[in-house]
Amino acid sequence: MANIAPPAARPANPRFSSGPCAKRPGWTLDGLSDAPLGRSHRAKIGKTKLAQAIDDTRAVLGVPDDYRIGIVPASDTGAVEMAMWSLLGARPVDMVAWESFGSGWVTDAVKQLKLADARVLEAPYGEIVDFAEIDFDHDVVFTWNGTTSGVRVPNGDAIPATRQGLTICDATSAAFAQDLPYDKLDVVTFSWQKVLGGEGAHGVLILSPRAVERLTTYKPAWPLPKIFRLTSGGKLIEGIFKGETINTPSMLCVEDYLDALQWAKSIGGLEALKARADKNLGVIDRFVSANDWIGFLAKTPEIRSNTSVCLQFTAPEITGLSKDEQDAFAKGVASKLEKEGVALDIGAYRDAPPGLRIWAGATVEASDLEALMPWIAYAYEAQRATLAQAA
Repeated sequence: MANIAPPAARPANPRFSSGPCAKRPGWTLDGLSDAPLGRSHRAKIGKTKLAQAIDDTRAVLGVPDDYRIGIVPASDTGAVEMAMWSLLGARPVDMVAWESFGSGWVTDAVKQLKLADARVLEAPYGEIVDFAEIDFDHDVVFTWNGTTSGVRVPNGDAIPATRQGLTICDATSAAFAQDLPYDKLDVVTFSWQKVLGGEGAHGVLILSPRAVERLTTYKPAWPLPKIFRLTSGGKLIEGIFKGETINTPSMLCVEDYLDALQWAKSIGGLEALKARADKNLGVIDRFVSANDWIGFLAKTPEIRSNTSVCLQFTAPEITGLSKDEQDAFAKGVASKLEKEGVALDIGAYRDAPPGLRIWAGATVEASDLEALMPWIAYAYEAQRATLAQAA
């Protein structure tokens, strides 16, 4: 290894974390100078900022006019939990999972809400559930893009327009990078700390008219914590969807989100954001195609994520190791890249198979990924040498 020179080029920005993700290109603290710090979020200026965040979200994502958009606490997790606790129980539910966050929603439905008529459909990492097996006359809870597996739903064709149940979709690493067919989705959730690189702690909850109808006509059998309540006296709390948040938001984080939304609009909106993510995936795809020792965790191209790209080491000398040894090898590669200062936080998620997870969303520059790829090969060879010395 001593005779192998490290690559000459380095990523200008080594931040490839899958959340919080890289800030938009050109971001500086100056973009937060208009934040109403030290002011109540219930003051006119606070409500105006929150309402603008909702309006700009609708504009960039193309959310239908009759869908409600609310800013809620506890990131995407809070938004999903609000939907599950408020809506489930009226019909049987199909809980669909192919990675750790989807499995978490399964646990909540089966062990926390204790839904007796919950049907669980699961697929292993790298694969996706056959949507033909889902009963859409049941309520359905699923992730659109598995952040920890790099597997995404290719399209909404399998979801019938005539469904009787509600579709509750965790879209946190898909929103702003992939097409979301709102006519097929009744609840969409995300956190702006993913594709737009905003700061954490806030979630976004999007509700279809069908979801609103369920909220106003159905009362769950269990008590709802105040932080989950979307109705009062059988009526929707409309203020939540006009900038009157359930609890105190960070106006600094809201300002940062507004800055990211303005950037998104300035480059061409959703189509430009998707194009940037697709271009980034293309950089990684070319690298994988050129090297037989590394591969995508997602088994087929049509389900590969263009945001949270998960890779695994495929050489027989690595796959022949024990699970713990493979994990140590992958962590060694990620650690080498971090020590070199060329890639931060790209180890696989703790519950996922050993490998790397590289964020390729719209705030990442393709040129930085181009510079990173040779470094992955360099770190891989360095770890192979370490492995050989230990043999």
